[in-house]
Amino acid sequence: MTHPDPHHPEVAEVLLSALNDSQRAAVEAVDGPVLVLSGAGTGKTRVLTTRLAHILTSGRARTAGEILAVTFTNKAAREMKDRVAHLTAARSVEGWWLGTFHALAARMLRDHAEKVGLARNFTIIDTDDQIRLMKQLLQAEGIDDKKWPARAVLHAVQRWKDAGKTPDKVGTAEAGDMAGGRAVELYRAYQERLRTLNACDFGDLLLHCLTLFQTDSEVLKSYQTRFKYILVDEYQDTNVAQYLWLRLLAQGHKNICCVGDDDQSIYGWRGAVVDNILRFEQDFPGARVIRLEKNYRSTGNILAAASALIAHNEGRLGKTLWTEVEEGEKVRVRGLWDGDSEARFVGEEIEDLHRRGDPLSEIAILVRTGAQTREFEERFITLGLPYRVVGGPRFYERMEIRDALAYLRLVQSVDDDLAFERIVNTPKRGLGNAALRTLHGAARAGRTSLMRAAMQVLETDELRPQARRALRELMESFARWRLLAQQTSHVELAQVVLDESGYTEMWQNDKSVEAPGRLENLKEFVRGMEDFDSLAGFLEHVSLVMENTAGDNGDMVTVMTLHAAKGLEFDTVFLAGWEEGLFPNQRAMDEHGVKGLEEERRLAYVGLTRARKRAIVSFCANRRMYGSWSAAVPSRFVDELPPAHVEVESEAGLYGAAQPTWGGTGGMAGLADAGPSRYSPGMARARQRQGQGTRFIEGTAEVVDSLPGRWSRGDRVFHRKFGYGTVRATEGERLTIAFDKAGEKKVMAGFVMPPEQAD
Repeated sequence: MTHPDPHHPEVAEVLLSALNDSQRAAVEAVDGPVLVLSGAGTGKTRVLTTRLAHILTSGRARTAGEILAVTFTNKAAREMKDRVAHLTAARSVEGWWLGTFHALAARMLRDHAEKVGLARNFTIIDTDDQIRLMKQLLQAEGIDDKKWPARAVLHAVQRWKDAGKTPDKVGTAEAGDMAGGRAVELYRAYQERLRTLNACDFGDLLLHCLTLFQTDSEVLKSYQTRFKYILVDEYQDTNVAQYLWLRLLAQGHKNICCVGDDDQSIYGWRGAVVDNILRFEQDFPGARVIRLEKNYRSTGNILAAASALIAHNEGRLGKTLWTEVEEGEKVRVRGLWDGDSEARFVGEEIEDLHRRGDPLSEIAILVRTGAQTREFEERFITLGLPYRVVGGPRFYERMEIRDALAYLRLVQSVDDDLAFERIVNTPKRGLGNAALRTLHGAARAGRTSLMRAAMQVLETDELRPQARRALRELMESFARWRLLAQQTSHVELAQVVLDESGYTEMWQNDKSVEAPGRLENLKEFVRGMEDFDSLAGFLEHVSLVMENTAGDNGDMVTVMTLHAAKGLEFDTVFLAGWEEGLFPNQRAMDEHGVKGLEEERRLAYVGLTRARKRAIVSFCANRRMYGSWSAAVPSRFVDELPPAHVEVESEAGLYGAAQPTWGGTGGMAGLADAGPSRYSPGMARARQRQGQGTRFIEGTAEVVDSLPGRWSRGDRVFHRKFGYGTVRATEGERLTIAFDKAGEKKVMAGFVMPPEQAD
């Protein structure tokens, strides 16, 4: 839309004519504080850009410099600039105060750097430099960086900065025993060192601005006077520092408009505070709240299911999405036997959709944790379905998985130099660059591999005593593991190697936000080895997987976590792993209680509302960990979906004659009061096996399968993956079975059942 005179009345009317009533109200309410509650798919971006353009074209702001518009990403800022420039016929967007929190705060700080002890040309350091600086401080203070890694201490510092707290505002109790009780001291030293370097990190950009505003009223007043209008996108994702910064700036003209959705606040783990949006009316008395509820994305059944689910949250302002689009397919809820069955089901559904003409790029699989992607990746590779993992590398490309593979490759082959280089000092053993140079020199001189050279160097004095001791321990460990490889299964071997090498402990001690996910990935890595007969077979499989996935492009299925999916949309969305403890995530509930549960429910809401045409929820009866079945309970979120908008399916035999009921009482509480049909397939299966070598504990998901002595040589059995077979040998819980079609396999007793129970 262009016009020779941007301030012409007709221009403003044309801008507004394309909006629905609620959108138009949100655009025209320019005076005073306004909170726009924008549900998923309700046209939030259009409202933001049109509102900004309306303020300019109506003459309320003489120039774009009188408006402060805040986004969360640089991409969103660029898109908003382009759209507003087009709508207003502006030829230039230079000088606009439109950008991310950090970009705008940095711009302010450049103009007043000397007031916070910096020069105008200060440097903004990246994460690597931050960690390096903290390591130096830990070393200088004599703090063990193995017990208290620099990354973990820095995470605590950044958390305090996100909360708007300088070192003098952090209490002793809040700091706890981090870094031996010296975390605040390290924070103070870190800030002093940054000033000496004329540098700051990203957290400082807002923190220094807050200090500036709180100590220099003239500077604050100048910005309050300058910005007649303030617009904020994704307000539900603001942290405390961002909230305080905005609140101070808005005290001038008080024309602040915050756009967000309390039902999509899912980033509490990185500092977002949903209370910021919930208390908007208290912070800005007389504020007007406008709800955008007309959805332009999803079908009626999907919206009804999502709205009913999120209504179980108490910490929300409340809104109900609706649409003029047809009701569409009901949300499908599918109960499956295990993770492999779930991956097969999803793969078959995708193939069917693709045959019917649906592009793969319009299909997504959303999971709660990164570890869940492995089974889907394996299945898609088997089927030849191209896929991409968004928000992170593919499973076998992740750092912790590559490290684990390197250890196992070295057990398999002493001559794998690439693997040796990767793990020789991971975790830290005092075998740094100098030691590696010595080993490389010895390998070149002897025309041999690094590990063979290492064994030779141990007989010399070329390494320092500490490095020589560390190297000797490592070589002895590999010798022990190679011997163990001949005596035990490759699955048990992998667990021993990860434990004895200190690699698992390294991540257990790491306090960073990524560490729990890396540990989950390692567990899934070991579990995935159970599907292979030997270490060699597994390593060959991984090599082929890596080769087959290289260079994929074009039309692909998208696999990602629920967190990564926010802001995206697809025709078809598979929501996998809706099981209690997995989703909602048990750790989130343990650490944050009701708030953690409500954020998990918001994640479920976000997942459902990514779907335009169809949403398919799946859960498993059993999850397999280290050779043992664990019966799973369907997520309470499954129970909270409204029956009228949901279609329930299950694999034959999992529920028996009964189908699940929908009491609406909520998850585990509902299960406790219901009959057998309310139990998950895994729970129902456990009840069937009572008195057959199985102990079932009412009200829990604990199942102990196949007590010793249940199976004997010659027994006929059935395995869900390998089919019918005959037991050839027993060794405790490990069975050797000659399967009719799959050949001889070694499996855990809990994986098989009598043939008569297979149907």
